[in-house]
Amino acid sequence: MWRMARPRKPLLSRDRIVEAAGALVDAEGLEAVSTRRLAAALGVSGPSLYNHFRTKDAILEAVADAVSARVDLSMFDAVGVADGDGDEAPRGDRGGGARRDWREALHAWAHSYRDALADHPNIVPVLARGPGRRPAGLRLADAVFGAMTEAGWPPAHATRIGALMRYFILGSAVASFARGFVDDEAAYDPVDYPHLGQAHLLAERRREVDKGAFETGLKALLDGLSLQYEALREPRA
Repeated sequence: MWRMARPRKPLLSRDRIVEAAGALVDAEGLEAVSTRRLAAALGVSGPSLYNHFRTKDAILEAVADAVSARVDLSMFDAVGVADGDGDEAPRGDRGGGARRDWREALHAWAHSYRDALADHPNIVPVLARGPGRRPAGLRLADAVFGAMTEAGWPPAHATRIGALMRYFILGSAVASFARGFVDDEAAYDPVDYPHLGQAHLLAERRREVDKGAFETGLKALLDGLSLQYEALREPRA
């Protein structure tokens, strides 16, 4: 029986293009991505890429969405109105079961989101534009907004919370505070900088410092939101 010979190279696909583009962005940044570079990396001709993506921006959008797809959203499935605020069941669990506090859900999601961005910081400028038409980005926004409204936040507040959390998480991934200090003790003359005697140690402790700063800021945000939530839920005359 006659059979078609297998191609020597894997057939070009959207997934292969996104994977190659993502690797290039991670290694060299957004400006390194071009149809010429991608075609060479994939072993194909440049025009063949246009069968899957019309523009370079479309490729970068797909890379950004692939990163968004790595963010865990499962913590929002069991979010419901806080105890004492009614007997409404949590979203995704109408048959009963333990509710998850909206603050716990936001905390877990924020860390999952930051972890995904920490692995791919060069794509953050694309993600910062907003979800646009990206499916994973829209699912992310939908999950946060839906969970907040299910927890009893008014829609307008839920929208602001989603925006606030995105600003904070994306901002934390753009740069490292600790990396901004050089490891040269001589750069911090106590005459000029009397309080920066240990600043030269920050760079080598970058991960610890940045992670601690993120957790501190996240706790402050959630504590502040909790106060607003309690005020909104108070019975009014």
